[in-house]
Amino acid sequence: MRLLTLVLSIAALLWLGGCDMVGIETAGAAAAKREAEAKAIGAGCRHAARSVEQCFALNRRADKAAMFVGWREMNDYMRENKMDPMPQEAPTEVAAAEADSAVGKPAPAVASKR
Repeated sequence: MRLLTLVLSIAALLWLGGCDMVGIETAGAAAAKREAEAKAIGAGCRHAARSVEQCFALNRRADKAAMFVGWREMNDYMRENKMDPMPQEAPTEVAAAEADSAVGKPAPAVASKR
């Protein structure tokens, strides 16, 4: 009886120890993942020349505190390395015409530059 209990205890420990390998996510791992994602969003916003407020408005579901930490870390990194932000490019006439035609509006004539 003692041997059976010992064997079952060892089997249970091995089975529960492999939960991380199977893909079962613990609460701590899920929280760490959400925090890392929010920090990455904040860093991306700073690199894209967005303010913290714009970042919060665009990503309402992400953790604001972690997003701010990511934004601030990227801001410090960019200052130390004298990096310029990468603002979004203005849409070109061709891209605007394609977007309008996809919605159903007639596309304006675009002159080619040759």
